[in-house]
Amino acid sequence: MQLHKNHKVLLKPLRDALYNFEPKLVLEQLNSVLASDALVQLCYPFETMHGAQAFFDIAYMTLNRAIPDIERRETIAIAGNSENGTHWVGMCGYYTGSFEKSWLDIPPTGHQVSMRFHEFYRIKNNKVIEIQAIWDIPEIMMQAKAWPMVPSLGREWHVPAPATQDGINIQNTELTNLSIELVQNMCNALGNYATGGVEAMMLEQFWHPKCNWYGPSGIGTGRGIKGFRNWHQIPFLNAMPNRVGDVEKGYLFGEGNYVGFTAWPGMQMTISNNGWLGIPPSTKKITMRSLDFWRCENGLIRENWVLIDILHVYHQMGVDVLARMKEFNKAICQ
Repeated sequence: MQLHKNHKVLLKPLRDALYNFEPKLVLEQLNSVLASDALVQLCYPFETMHGAQAFFDIAYMTLNRAIPDIERRETIAIAGNSENGTHWVGMCGYYTGSFEKSWLDIPPTGHQVSMRFHEFYRIKNNKVIEIQAIWDIPEIMMQAKAWPMVPSLGREWHVPAPATQDGINIQNTELTNLSIELVQNMCNALGNYATGGVEAMMLEQFWHPKCNWYGPSGIGTGRGIKGFRNWHQIPFLNAMPNRVGDVEKGYLFGEGNYVGFTAWPGMQMTISNNGWLGIPPSTKKITMRSLDFWRCENGLIRENWVLIDILHVYHQMGVDVLARMKEFNKAICQ
């Protein structure tokens, strides 16, 4: 659809400014494309902001002071509309540069670091009226050897771009509806676990045998259905059997072989049994923010990029990861 192409064009100057990261130009472009009262929802500890200036000052400038040569690199950029008629541009990639000064009390490394991002821009009347975004802050902490929590079950690494290398130059848009339907059916089948167990989710029907599930730092990557189940799904379901997805509160859209989903939050649950990620079981209800991208291939899901606001999950359970990190790394920081 031409409208969605136009939305990508609308954001192109901002995307270019973030790649080269000239602060003055970044602020100019944010002011240009964001509505004056735009709602910006960024991961913990940043949380809710309003308007371009707050987003720039609170998030971008603090990051730029720590990483003076910061640049933003995209690996996926899709545009589309959700079922309720809202229009979105979703982007996936990573921020990178030399980590020279402390950020959020994370000790600098002096070396190049990378931090994944999933950023979704809701557009109305040619203005961004809402942003939902997760930056993988634990990824920076791990590269600084400052992660104070349990080790990941999955593989921690620099998560790659799509295998097909076409995430920002999508051509075959006729496949859009088929891709959305595949992901929607897969998500619906995941809910069958509550009554039918693992078999009821029919994973083999939706996932490619060589699929990759790229989870957030703290969980890591799983290869194939076996890896997905071992390193993420089994611990997740054991800890949160009563999880409920708030899909109706989220936004699912696609372009070509790619599908994106954003919600703030997208799930609610309690952590029970033996806990999760070192978090003890509790009767307290929490929510989870998860922003996702899928790449479909020949009727199956081949790759899935997932970011969860892990620090916010810990925060809701009364665990201040950043404060623990500061204590954990006292000797480094002195």
